[in-house]
Amino acid sequence: MSRPRIVIVGAGFAGYHAARTLSRMSRNRADVTVLNPTDYFLYLPLLPQVAAGVLEPRRVAVSLSAGLPGVRLVLGEAGRVDLDARTVHFTGPEGDRGTLGYDRLVLAVGSVNKLLPVPGVAEHAHGFRGLPEALYLRDHVTRQIELAAASDDRGDRAARCTFVVVGAGYTGTEVAAHGKMYTDAQVRRHPLRQGVRPRWMLLDVAPRVLPELDERLSRTADRVLRQRGVDVRMGTSVREATHEGVLLTDGEFVPTRTLVWCVGVRPDPLVEGTGQPLERGRIVVDPYLQVPGRPEVFACGDAAAVPDVYHPGGFTPMTAQHAWRHGRIAAINVAASLGVCARRPYRHRDLGFVVDLGGARAAANPLGLALSGPPAAAVTRGYHLAAMPGNRVRVAADWLLGGVLPRQAVQLGLVRSWSVPLDTASPELARVGGGPQEGAAADAGTRTGADAEPSGEPTSERITDIIDNTEKTQLAGAEPAPRSPGPRATRDGPAPGPAQNQPAPEPAKNQPGPEPARNQPGPEPAKNQPGPEPAKNQPGPEPARKQPGPEPVAKSRQRPGPAENRPGHEAAGQHGHHPAPGPVKRADIPAEGDS
Repeated sequence: MSRPRIVIVGAGFAGYHAARTLSRMSRNRADVTVLNPTDYFLYLPLLPQVAAGVLEPRRVAVSLSAGLPGVRLVLGEAGRVDLDARTVHFTGPEGDRGTLGYDRLVLAVGSVNKLLPVPGVAEHAHGFRGLPEALYLRDHVTRQIELAAASDDRGDRAARCTFVVVGAGYTGTEVAAHGKMYTDAQVRRHPLRQGVRPRWMLLDVAPRVLPELDERLSRTADRVLRQRGVDVRMGTSVREATHEGVLLTDGEFVPTRTLVWCVGVRPDPLVEGTGQPLERGRIVVDPYLQVPGRPEVFACGDAAAVPDVYHPGGFTPMTAQHAWRHGRIAAINVAASLGVCARRPYRHRDLGFVVDLGGARAAANPLGLALSGPPAAAVTRGYHLAAMPGNRVRVAADWLLGGVLPRQAVQLGLVRSWSVPLDTASPELARVGGGPQEGAAADAGTRTGADAEPSGEPTSERITDIIDNTEKTQLAGAEPAPRSPGPRATRDGPAPGPAQNQPAPEPAKNQPGPEPARNQPGPEPAKNQPGPEPAKNQPGPEPARKQPGPEPVAKSRQRPGPAENRPGHEAAGQHGHHPAPGPVKRADIPAEGDS
C-alpha cells in the first residue's frame, strides 16, 4: 500500500509548523511535501532590524531543508489548486511547470500587502512583507542620506532626509523606531550641512499608536517614538503620492523620496481560485481547520478564517501568534484524518505582546504584566530567541556586536525599486528583469490557469520603461519612481504581453510614449542607439530601422540588459512587520490586521 501524500502550500509560520509537526508524527509513514517560492522560513518579527542594519539578512532566514528533516521541499509558486482532481499546479523558479498530487492538502499561503485606492501609492510606495523589501529599504535609506550629504540644495536635502511610514501597527511602529535610530547614527558620523536632520513621520487614521493593543503599551510606544524625534501624526494618512512627495489628508504636502506602506495585509489571492466560501478574502474552515465539504483539505494562517471559540461569531486575527498554532493543530488533524491520533479543535488565548523599539527600549505585557524600558527589551529579545526555529546564536551575536560597534551604513545595490513593487502576490521574491523568473511570474498559468503559455518576450517593454524612467530622473539626482513596468506578476490574473501595453502599433521612433529612442541625438533611433545595435542582431537581412512590421524596435533587440546597455541606469535606479509568533499580534490599519 502506498504511503499517503501530504502537500503543504506555503512555509510561513503556519506552513512551517505544520510541516515540522507532521514530519515528527508521520515517522516516515507519509510523504510530506512543502511547496514554497523560497528555500527558507522568514522570521518576520525581526525584519525591521534587517532594514535598520541591526541584523544581517540570513539571520532571519531559517533553512527549510535543515529545519524540516524528512520533508520534501519543492521550490515554486502555486498558481492553481484543482480540488476535484486533487492537484496543485505550480511554476518553478526557472519557469518550469509542475503538478503535485495529494491525498491531504494544507493551504498555508499567508498574506500579501493590502492596497487602498490612494492615487500614486502603488507606483511610489513599498511594502514590508519580505526580505527583498527590507534589503531595498536599507539600501534606499542609506542612499538618500548619502545623496543628501552631497547635495547643494537645502530643499533637496530635506526631501531626501524625510521618511514617511504609513500604518502605526506593529510593522510601521517598529520600522519608524529602528529607522530613526539608523539614520541618526549615520548623521552623527557624517553631519549634514546647514543643520539638516533626518525626519521620520508615522501616519495612521487610528486615534493612537498600536490601536489594537493595551493602552499602556500604546502610550509607551508613543512616548518612545516622540522622544526619539519621530513625527507621530494620528488621524492622518496619505491622500496622494507623487515622486516629489506625499499629500496628506490634512492638506499638507510633505516633500519626500521615501514612502513605506504598512497599513495591513490581505489574504493571498490564491484562495479565491479554490471556489470555496470566503470571509473577507479568507477561506472558511471549521474549528478543526477543515474546509467544509472537502475533508481532505485543511487551511490555516492568514489564508484561513478560523472560528474564535472565545469570541463566538468571530474569527482569529491574522497574526503570527495564531498562524504558528494554526499550523500545529492543522498537522494534528491531518494526522487524525489518517487514523494516527484524535483530532483537536483550535483554541488559544493571547499570552501578551512585545514591541521592539530599538536599543534598550521596548514595550511588552507578558501574561498581562505591563513593562517598558530595559526590562521590556530583555523580555522582547528573549522571546524572539525562544520563538525562532534556528539561527539563535547568530542573532544573539549580532545583537551583542551591535551594542558595542557602530552599524555598517553601506548600500549594496542588490535590490532595485522596480523589483519590489507594492502590488505583488509574491513579496518574498524580488522581480528580476530579463531572467527566466520574469516570464514565469508574468504568465497566466501561475495565477489563473496552469496550461496558459507565457509571453514570448516578457522583458523588452519592462527594460525600456525602466531605462526611460531612469533617464528622466537621473538629471535631478533622484531615484526613478518605484513603478513596475511591463508585465507584473500577480495572483489576480495574467499580465498582458508587451504588445498589449503599446500605445499604438508603430515603430519605436514614432511612439508617443516614453521610449528611449526619443532621447537619442539622431533622427533614427535604431541606427544611432548607443547600446546594443538591433540592426546587427536582427535575424533577417534587413536592418531593424527598415523593418516594415508594426513591431517596435525595442522588441526586436536580443534582450539587452538594463544596466550594461544603457548609460546612467546603474547610477539612477539601483536603490531605494510584522507579526511575531507566540504572544505577538499585528495591529496595522485597516482593522483586519496582518501577520
